[in-house]
Amino acid sequence: MGSRRTKTRAPQLDALAVDDLVEGTVDDLRPSADLEGLVLRDLTADAVDLSGGRLRESVLERVNVAVLRGPRATLRDVHVDGGRIGSADVYDSTWESVRVSGCKLSFVNLRGAHLRDVVFADCVIDELDLVQATALRVSFVGCTIARLDVQHTTSTDLDLRGAELREIVGVTSLRGVTISPLQLTLLAPLLADSLGIRVED
Repeated sequence: MGSRRTKTRAPQLDALAVDDLVEGTVDDLRPSADLEGLVLRDLTADAVDLSGGRLRESVLERVNVAVLRGPRATLRDVHVDGGRIGSADVYDSTWESVRVSGCKLSFVNLRGAHLRDVVFADCVIDELDLVQATALRVSFVGCTIARLDVQHTTSTDLDLRGAELREIVGVTSLRGVTISPLQLTLLAPLLADSLGIRVED
């Protein structure tokens, strides 16, 4: 069965017509907002609340936000480029064709989220919570993840090969995930422990 499996499929991101975007401000990001075609540069705030909102075909550059709230929000064709986010509470959200690059993310809560065609590139993530999330064609490139929680995650082509992983919670939920041979070696003790395997010389 494994020999018939095709290779891991990469995320498919739609191109953005950057020249057509309109300058926006942090005040545009508010609960239940329906936003499209914006570019937000040097976005700095203690807190941003986009709960239940929709953000489409937009670019956020140099984001510095202590607390980002976006439960049940929808992001489609969005690029987030550079900056730092302390806590991103985006559970039950929907991400489609989203790229997050060059960001420092302390805590990202994507519990129950639906991720489709998402790329994290050159990011440092302290904690990423994907519990009960659905991930389809999601990849990490040049990233460091201190703690990744994938308990009860449904994954298809979730590619972790480009991530330095320090801790994984929920190794029994790694079905549909792609890792490198080196990562498999590092995960072996966790896998053995979760399966009740005793390893002795």
